[in-house]
Amino acid sequence: MDLLLHYFPELSTEQRHQFIKAAEWYAYWNQRINVISRKDIEAIHLHHFLHALAIAKAFPLQSGRVLDFGTGGGFPGIPLAIFYPALSFHLVDSIGKKIKVVQEIISGLGLLNVTASNERVEQHIGTYDYITCRAVAPLPELYQWTKNLHNRKSEAEHNGWILLKGGDLHQEISDLGKRVHIRSISDYFQEDYFQNKFVLHFK
Repeated sequence: MDLLLHYFPELSTEQRHQFIKAAEWYAYWNQRINVISRKDIEAIHLHHFLHALAIAKAFPLQSGRVLDFGTGGGFPGIPLAIFYPALSFHLVDSIGKKIKVVQEIISGLGLLNVTASNERVEQHIGTYDYITCRAVAPLPELYQWTKNLHNRKSEAEHNGWILLKGGDLHQEISDLGKRVHIRSISDYFQEDYFQNKFVLHFK
């Protein structure tokens, strides 16, 4: 928790409590349904919570609806939902056991601004101001899967796609054919874990 407070001292007492409880819930559920590696559970504040909140440093969300697709165990969606209680989040993943854990943690934390569904994002219906993902697929594929889900009329600052990615992204960005704003997470967080990890924004 000290790590989060170092970078986000503005967290309210309730938010601090929610992040503490989130770590406990993940440890509890991961013993029953393995959705996060043991190494990551032991460093959940660094590898998952702080990593997700890099979005809040690089491209702060303003208002509206957020889709987190391929959410896995709920990242970056759940930490962002704690950080932005006034925004509405929907988390999607095609793997049922992961969404079961996500739904249980949402319920356990009492998060009223988050819903989750077990489906492929290509089949999802809805429009969103922000589309987030801790991405493993190439950018052109991620865009094709979700291109009909962005609210093109959104007036929210930084609306569009805000993705967490790592490694050499030059070819992916070129193949995407869009203007991509890229921020190095190491510009915000000094831990070695964030070397060669980035936040990307485009629309």
